[in-house]
Amino acid sequence: MPWRLLFRNVLGHPVRSLLTIGSVAVAVFLICMLHAVTSGLTRTLSAAASNRLVVQSAVSLFVDLPLSYQQKMAPVPGIEAICKWQWFGGRYEQDKGGFFAQFGIDPETFLPSYPEITIAEGSYDEFAKNRSACVVGEALARKYDWQVGQTVPILGTIFTRNDGRPWEFTVAGLYKSSSASIDEQTMYFHYDYLRESLETGGASGPQGVGVYVLRLAPGTDPLGVQQAVDGMFENGPQRVQTTTEAEFNRQFVSMLGDVPTLLQMVGGAVLFAIFFAVLNTMIMAGRERTRDLGVLKALGFTNGVSAALLVAESLLVCSLGAGLGVLLGLVLEKPFQVATAAFIPGFGFDTNTLLLGAGIAVAIGLLSGLVPGWRAAKLTTVGALREVG
Repeated sequence: MPWRLLFRNVLGHPVRSLLTIGSVAVAVFLICMLHAVTSGLTRTLSAAASNRLVVQSAVSLFVDLPLSYQQKMAPVPGIEAICKWQWFGGRYEQDKGGFFAQFGIDPETFLPSYPEITIAEGSYDEFAKNRSACVVGEALARKYDWQVGQTVPILGTIFTRNDGRPWEFTVAGLYKSSSASIDEQTMYFHYDYLRESLETGGASGPQGVGVYVLRLAPGTDPLGVQQAVDGMFENGPQRVQTTTEAEFNRQFVSMLGDVPTLLQMVGGAVLFAIFFAVLNTMIMAGRERTRDLGVLKALGFTNGVSAALLVAESLLVCSLGAGLGVLLGLVLEKPFQVATAAFIPGFGFDTNTLLLGAGIAVAIGLLSGLVPGWRAAKLTTVGALREVG
């Protein structure tokens, strides 16, 4: 195959070639991004622990449960520990536009129930002893440049202090997570600090507990515990729904809608558009080179070489676009991981995702080159020399 002619053809229309390469690069990046989101959601759900159950209101996740439920659930066989989780919903005072998750938890049962979490800096014992202390994820600490011992002011939105001042939490430790189901962009503080402030009149807000997390003893049948807990509160005062951690995470994600299906539809639309864009470009290129193909055939080149030139040109353009798209994905992977960590801790461009994007681009290049290539192979020498490109 005349390789010099191939590269000259690509460079013959630099603006068109660059626009096509850029379009393929953007398409590959978007496909990799969409696949990374769906894969991240799958990894997040599959990484959920099998020995943890979540007890929430049967009415809605936004309806709190009575505090007395903890004592009533404790005697249920198979429950090893219970940890309260209360969504706080505040905002960092020095970055009012910023948002990150904050939860009130029970320090005594939180860390033993989540072995995926380890303290990277500071002391969990110090956190447990100090009612106004907190532990924060390493990624969150890096974002705001927080250090152990620093006081963090949080403006309450759901729970507000009656004196109008922000809540103040002292960073006692930084944690890191080894599981895709737990992010490093969250603050955890004492639930009792919040409860006591509400009970003494120092703060205002809803009473109760958002959800209870049950840690099961080894060998316990989760279904039996679920049925026992649900049956215990079947007649109120607040009915509950007990689910596995994976199912709870799935329901939380589903609140945003059927994200995987939506992303697949968007990905299909991107593929559809880019395929016809490249196909149109290659058909134009084939028509413009009709006379050149006639000259090649007159010089003795076979029909196969004539067709292969157009197919190779399409493959080259799409391969360059795929390479740029993959490179763009690798460059932007970290910023997107930080941006989506609170919702999709498992987000990332793994090898399969990058190969999928590159493979789709190469397939588009091959299919787009076959149509003008087939036409080039069918042209006769005389017919090609007579035709005006």
